[in-house]
Amino acid sequence: MTPTLTSNARLTSSAPAAWTLEIPPGPKGHYRLAQLDDYSSLSRKEFPWRPPLTLSLQARVSEAELPGTWGFGFWNDPFSLSLGFGGGSRRFPALPNAAWFFFASPQNYLSLRDDLPARGFLAATFRSPACSPPVLAIGILGLPLLIWKPTARLLRQLASRIIRQDAALANIEVTRWHHYSMNWQADSIRFFVDNEILFETSIIPRPPLGFVLWLDNQYAALPPNGCLAYGTLSSENVVWLQVKDVEITNMNV
Repeated sequence: MTPTLTSNARLTSSAPAAWTLEIPPGPKGHYRLAQLDDYSSLSRKEFPWRPPLTLSLQARVSEAELPGTWGFGFWNDPFSLSLGFGGGSRRFPALPNAAWFFFASPQNYLSLRDDLPARGFLAATFRSPACSPPVLAIGILGLPLLIWKPTARLLRQLASRIIRQDAALANIEVTRWHHYSMNWQADSIRFFVDNEILFETSIIPRPPLGFVLWLDNQYAALPPNGCLAYGTLSSENVVWLQVKDVEITNMNV
């Protein structure tokens, strides 16, 4: 596992599979991140995780609505620069593939579909096709067009046809310890909270993926009205995410 810490963020360990991620208070305009992952030194094709596998851990956070995002699960680290999801490794951008428990504060809007939850504490998946770097480069050049609402609405609709996603809202007290688990098979993923099924979907990410655990103060929003927004949020208190008993089991072994 490799830590990534910015702006005096801290990572401490109380046991072999137990960590506390902590970011300090501060104003908006300054990015604060505490992250732990198992892929920082790898190319995407070397990321370690494929189905079938299970993820199991216990977690709690310091506040019900932390400013920014936090979570844990698997993704392909698609962004060369962080956009509210941790990350930030120097790789060429890719389309997102992910399966995770993800919290997004109210300033976020992280769904391309109007019928899915876009903020709050979610179990969520993204599946995108493989895309060549030249094609992605053309798409990146079009990102400045997102500043115009009509164009942003059109690009959002186009993206929703390329990037498949599914999500369910978890209405639980995240400040209390809960047991979270995920069972990722070749044709489905099931998410559990306290050993009760929360969500099952056949929209599964394209492997291989890396494991990530993070807490940050960033937000990103592209709602149906096309009002693009992104940035960092202020916080008055130290905020933290604690996890313990983290276990990933590869069922091929």
